[in-house]
Amino acid sequence: MIEARELTKRYGGRTAVDRLSFTVRPGRVTGFLGPNGAGKSTTMRMILGLDEPTGGAVTVNGLRYDRLAAPLREVGSLLDARAVHGGRTVRQHLLGLARSNKIAGGRVDEVLEAVGLTEVAGQRAKALSLGMGQRLGIAAALLGDPGVLILDEPVNGLDTEGIRWIRDLLTSLAADGRTVFLSSHLMSEMELTADHLIVIGRGRLLADTDMRDFIESNSRGVTLLRTPDSEAQRMRVFLDAAGASVRLDARGGWRVGGLSPTEIGELARTHGLAIHELTPVFSSLEEVYTDMTRASVEYRGTATTTGTTTYEAEAEEKEPVR
Repeated sequence: MIEARELTKRYGGRTAVDRLSFTVRPGRVTGFLGPNGAGKSTTMRMILGLDEPTGGAVTVNGLRYDRLAAPLREVGSLLDARAVHGGRTVRQHLLGLARSNKIAGGRVDEVLEAVGLTEVAGQRAKALSLGMGQRLGIAAALLGDPGVLILDEPVNGLDTEGIRWIRDLLTSLAADGRTVFLSSHLMSEMELTADHLIVIGRGRLLADTDMRDFIESNSRGVTLLRTPDSEAQRMRVFLDAAGASVRLDARGGWRVGGLSPTEIGELARTHGLAIHELTPVFSSLEEVYTDMTRASVEYRGTATTTGTTTYEAEAEEKEPVR
């Protein structure tokens, strides 16, 4: 279990993490979300003893990280997959970690097999692709068979098969009773993987809640609409005229906001249009997250008339959702 209490980190006059309190519990995957610059990486570094808090405290299984007797056996982490000596082979890198933490050499072969790197165990780390480098970082995190895992963007560089693999791995580790703390910018993947969410903005807590509760309690009214292809454009014209917001759904059809299912049905009946599906749906995690953190995005790109990009600072803060 990971516990943060009033955790604060300042760099000069800038506050990166501001009195942040949360608990990451075993038996579930906890997603850690926030815009760039929100303080996620700084928080993870403080958990792992790489940065010293300015105020407050954070513990793993009741102790500060530097007080753990065998850190790699209790906490596995991946913050930067590139933090590997490029001249060492995959096996040498893992063997070095194992020996320095009194872990049996046979465990190296186990994690190589688990992450799919057995065939490239003799390759130098600098020759690995981005995806293979991520797998090596995950192997290092698993090496001590820890009860707590802290992973920052673990799917970065992985292909579709690799993303499904890491999703299944993390959910199985949580089901085994381990604590899994996961940061990612891939909202669709986070929605499939995480059970619980901790969301921060500008170093402050915005939400600490169950995934389903977070989506359902913050969803806007949206209806999935499917019509015959031959009538789709006419339906779109009438929806626009009625003031509805309309966008394509990734699985086909439209997601319509601003009108209830009854109003959409009446609109179609009035104009003699057929409907194949009319289903109220919740917003996606990406939609809810974007709405919640919009005011906490420190720098946002905006297109200009010259085609260049400017960045506008936002100042407004959201109230935490508990």
